[in-house]
Formats: sequence, C-alpha cells, structure tokens
Amino acid sequence: MWRSTRRRFMARIFVDADACPVKEETERVAVRHGLRMLMVSNGGIRPSQNPLVESVFVAAGPDEADKWIADQAGPGDVVVTGDIPLAARVIAGGAVVVKHNGDVLTDRNIGNVLATRDLMADLRWADPFRQGGGRPYSKADRSRYLEALERVVRAAVAAG
Repeated sequence: MWRSTRRRFMARIFVDADACPVKEETERVAVRHGLRMLMVSNGGIRPSQNPLVESVFVAAGPDEADKWIADQAGPGDVVVTGDIPLAARVIAGGAVVVKHNGDVLTDRNIGNVLATRDLMADLRWADPFRQGGGRPYSKADRSRYLEALERVVRAAVAAG
C-alpha cells in the first residue's frame, strides 16, 4: 500500500514576528546556516532583502499569525515565539521552540511551562494588584537567545 508522506530535508525557522525583539539576530543565524526563515505577522514589518527570508502577512485578527505558524511548522522546524499556547501547538507537531530569552521549549518541558502560565494568569485575575509587565529585555537575554538558537539550529541541521 502506497502512502503519501510530506518529507523535507531542510529545517525552517518560523518567527512569530509581531513584537519580536530578535528578528535581526534570527536572520543572521538563518543566513549562516542557509536556512529558510519565515517572518509571520499581521503587517507592519519591513520585508528583508535577503532571499532566504520570507515575510508572510496574515489577515488581521486575534491569533491569525499563530494559526498560520501552527499549520505550517512541523518536525525539524524551529519556531521563535514567546506565545506559550502557540509553542504547545507547534511542539505537538514536532517543532522545537526558542523563546526570546533563550529558553528552549520541547515536549519534555512544555507541560510545566503551560501549567505555570495558567497559574500566573489565575493569580493575576484573583489579585488586581498583581498586575504589571515583566522586566525589560536585556543584553544577557539577547545573548542567551543567540546561544540557544544556534544550538537548536545546529541540531536541526544535523538531524535533517
């Protein structure tokens, strides 16, 4: 019995580009490894002149970029996002996630990350004084991100 399978040999890097602080760094890593990079957003992102970098503009609306990435990313792909529900969806599809601070999310740790996210959301809802943003994005975060992305991309290239 013949069965159709979609198989790719090169990893791709998907970037949840709306409000992403590491687009330039990600492009440098993608170019260094000769990987296709897809920057997905609702618009307002300046397209790159690099032929390896493709800008994908999705319809305006909540989570449209997330839906597109989740539908397209698969085994061997790397997704750059800080969106935990999106991370869970692409990990279920076989991709690896690198957050902007350098945290790498896989099937081994996404359950705990989701549970922590939900707990913190419940605490913020229960206590109106527990609001506020996180700390500012730092040079150390950027450095950790680059190190983690390089490590994950090398593993993806080696596996492909």
